[in-house]
Amino acid sequence: MASDIDTATPEPAPRPLGSPTLSSRIATALGRLFPRAVRKAPPPATGSADSPSLLRRRRSVGRGHSPLTRRILLLNLIPVALLTLGAVYLSDYEEELIDTELASLLVQGEMVAAGIGEVAVVGGETTVNRMDADAARQLLTRLVRPTGVRARLFSETGELLGDSAMLNEVGRIHVVPLPPPETPGAPPEAETNIADRVSEWIARQLSRVDHYPEYVDKPVPTLRDFPEAASALRGFNASAVRSAGDGRLILSAAVPVQRYKQVLGALLLTRDNRAIAASLREVRYDMLTIAAAALGITVLLSLYLAGTITQPIVRLARAADEVRLARESRPEIPDLGKRGDEIGDLNDALRSMTEALWLRINTIESFAADVAHELKNPLTSLRSAIEMAGHPNLDAERRAKLMGIVMDDINRLNRLISDISDASRLDAELMRGEVRPVELDKLLRDMVHHYAVTANQKSGVEVEYRVAANPPFVAHGHDGRYGQVFRNVIDNAISFSPKGSKIIVELGREPRNGPFVVTIDDEGQGIPEDNLESIFQRFYSERPTEHFGQHSGLGLSICRQIVETYGGTIAASNRRAPDGRVLGARFTVRLPSASGRK
Repeated sequence: MASDIDTATPEPAPRPLGSPTLSSRIATALGRLFPRAVRKAPPPATGSADSPSLLRRRRSVGRGHSPLTRRILLLNLIPVALLTLGAVYLSDYEEELIDTELASLLVQGEMVAAGIGEVAVVGGETTVNRMDADAARQLLTRLVRPTGVRARLFSETGELLGDSAMLNEVGRIHVVPLPPPETPGAPPEAETNIADRVSEWIARQLSRVDHYPEYVDKPVPTLRDFPEAASALRGFNASAVRSAGDGRLILSAAVPVQRYKQVLGALLLTRDNRAIAASLREVRYDMLTIAAAALGITVLLSLYLAGTITQPIVRLARAADEVRLARESRPEIPDLGKRGDEIGDLNDALRSMTEALWLRINTIESFAADVAHELKNPLTSLRSAIEMAGHPNLDAERRAKLMGIVMDDINRLNRLISDISDASRLDAELMRGEVRPVELDKLLRDMVHHYAVTANQKSGVEVEYRVAANPPFVAHGHDGRYGQVFRNVIDNAISFSPKGSKIIVELGREPRNGPFVVTIDDEGQGIPEDNLESIFQRFYSERPTEHFGQHSGLGLSICRQIVETYGGTIAASNRRAPDGRVLGARFTVRLPSASGRK
């Protein structure tokens, strides 16, 4: 039996002061850097993990958080984190937008180049064609300015003929779009566009500006500055992407200006990526909004899911601790069987296990009390007989009778101890015993054949066997234990049967392939009606005087324990005549069929 005082484990020997371990150095350094983050190790508990004490508490009792909840949250937040990363990193989508914008510039350039080739070219199909520079510049300005695209027109010799960013050739006046006028009383732009600034900073961090060549805006550019324009003069459409100094991208597309398949110049259209950046910013904002909503929903659902799992488990763990630590009271496991899930199944299993443990504890306590009571009676008789036999004035005949009583008490103690030992080992042997089909007809026939000879010789009682059912007679259980049951019942019937009487063992079966029914009838004095159930209790014995001390009162109790272990029942009753007279006792044993267990 466990002690109520925990045994402390011995502490290890202290290390030398001059040789601290690596783990202690790391812990000391972390403690200096993060004094609140490093938790102090709890003092060693009185009941450590190696302590056998039943009073040792679990380590999770003082836990301030739920590791299971943390794991559920972590696993459910991973998809949201991936969605957030996808919202931030949209390089493939950005490349698709750039390709689409370049294609749009090429189409627009072909349209403008076609217009210039039709309107601003002098000559015919059979004559040499040349481009009218003034007409081309005017047409270029009108066609391109509404689109917001900067257009440059190069002659067939590579000379810059016109630039839509300049109003005229002489003054070189550049056209720069002005910002919208500020509204009086409106907040500063720095306060209103914080989200845009954050988005632009993220875009700059993730942009691939370094992968593109640098864009240099020269006052008088040449074909060397724009290789795509040189390709256009050779009759091919070309495009390019360059990076500006402020982090923007400059997209350019060049198409040839031709008439009657004669290349007269090259048209270069350029545009920055502001529209693309705005589109990316809107997509990022929408995706981050969805990610934030998904994050909130995921956290709430994860906490709810974790609560439905962890709270019942914590309740069951605390209830299990209360049951383990109980001494006088009998705590109950909470009933969570209505959940209908695995936790409900666990709850049912724990409740069943607890009930079985309490039943086993009560049985052990009752058995110990009964053993002490049964051993005390022969010991008291033995002590009295020995004290009287040691009297010096006792005659030889009285002393011989006392010594006979001593021997009877010793044999009774020996029988009691043997039966108690068998009863105490019965549970373990029944659990370890192999369950297999048992041929009841053969078992009972061989047993009755043995008793037909021995019982008639010793007690003058005849034992007869009858069969009242059709084969097969295959039961579920163990032949050795069933043989022990039938031997105990038949021996019990022989001890109560008068000479010349008959004991009938009959094998039958309930209808519809029910259990087998074995009845053992005797012609004795019967059993008192009040004791029909008491005879199956431990150490109960009510026998004739000539059989006193020859039985421990454990036989029928062992029989019931064996039969109920294999799913059967055993009961006692009295056989009566039509006039109510008792004809003898009847024991009815019902055993499960092996076919019903498949």
